Amino acid sequence: MNGKNSSNISRTNWERLAAMTDDEIDTSDIPEADDGFFERATLRMPEGKSSVLLNVDSDVLEWFQQHGSEFHRLVNSALRDYAESHR
Repeated sequence: MNGKNSSNISRTNWERLAAMTDDEIDTSDIPEADDGFFERATLRMPEGKSSVLLNVDSDVLEWFQQHGSEFHRLVNSALRDYAESHR
């Protein structure tokens, strides 16, 4: 979750929803998952991530950290851009 949407207030009545039984939930707009659906389905697995200990200069780390709490995604993106431009 980023800071832009963290202040949005849900209009969902969670208490009412939690009190509903399965039979009370309207699923009429959801198509049936028949055998044909599963025959055409493709299993998609997310790309794996590797955890690595990486030493970087303090000022470089501070710069990335100034760009938000999920700075590791920015670091990964920068490394990906660099790797792809040098292939």
